[in-house]
Amino acid sequence: KMEKEMQEPRTWRELLSQNITSPRERQRIAGELNVRPITLARWVSGNSTPRQDNIQRLLEVFPEQREQLQALLQQEFGDFHSLMGDGETVDESTIPVAFYIRVLRTLATLPRSVRFSSLCDMILQQALKQLDPQRVGMAVTVAVCMPPRPGGKVRTLRETVGRGTRPWENMLEQQGVLLGAESLAGYAITTGHVAVNQNLRDRSTLAAGYRGKFEESALAAPIMITSDVAGSLLFSSKLTDYFTAERRELAQSYAELLALAFDQANFYDVSEIELRAVPPEVEQPPYLNTFRQRLMRIMVEGQKNYLPITLAQAELLAWQEIEDELLQYYLSPHSR
Repeated sequence: KMEKEMQEPRTWRELLSQNITSPRERQRIAGELNVRPITLARWVSGNSTPRQDNIQRLLEVFPEQREQLQALLQQEFGDFHSLMGDGETVDESTIPVAFYIRVLRTLATLPRSVRFSSLCDMILQQALKQLDPQRVGMAVTVAVCMPPRPGGKVRTLRETVGRGTRPWENMLEQQGVLLGAESLAGYAITTGHVAVNQNLRDRSTLAAGYRGKFEESALAAPIMITSDVAGSLLFSSKLTDYFTAERRELAQSYAELLALAFDQANFYDVSEIELRAVPPEVEQPPYLNTFRQRLMRIMVEGQKNYLPITLAQAELLAWQEIEDELLQYYLSPHSR
């Protein structure tokens, strides 16, 4: 009888109780919900009730049990969409007009120093909500054009901001991985339109791109205004053949909207872009891990030579050094 009850929880509190028996799992779940472990125990005992935002997060923490948990939550709280606040269902075909208004209002009111990060976070979270409504597993990443040296051309893209649903982390801690002509993001920029690889394990396909951790299919959309390019918006799914025609159009709409987050100086005419190949992500850590040392060296050298340099300028020089070395990767003996 006890075994049957463990398999079929009668309430959402019982289901939660079954999932937090392990101290390690209890700590993980509490961390993802941004609450203390004792709070989970209070929810299970009925001495406390989660706020609306935590109820939504509960569904994200247990994607495999989402339907069961949602039904059990309805037993206690009634209509689920009303519980979520606005009663609005997710439309997977178009970006909501209300969201466009929200983005434009944010664009008009935020100071420039936080505009990019704030708009990226807002737009990526909304993109995940629409393109992965069932939380089956998706990551969305912004890859920006690496500023070239004076007189040079854009040779790579650099991952800067990312958001995801399990098995990816919600806040993806990008290490600044560089992407080149061989990547799906790079191919999207080269061709000037959305690029898709529906099965990254299939090496016989002619589709561009290579498989990263958890990835089964991927889509990349160029971030453009007319013929000027700022980067690429990359969607990675845990499922193969995930990017239907409808989802491709929606992804492109998000890339177009994301262009508003960039300053004009971040855009490059297509004639200024000449992407080259860089080694895959797994080969880049030895280079990326030297970023802080390079940054400190550049700042110290600037002080010694009485050449004032800002942090942003020093960061760019450090990234350009790393880019130079990665572009030489296939020319060095160890790559043969």
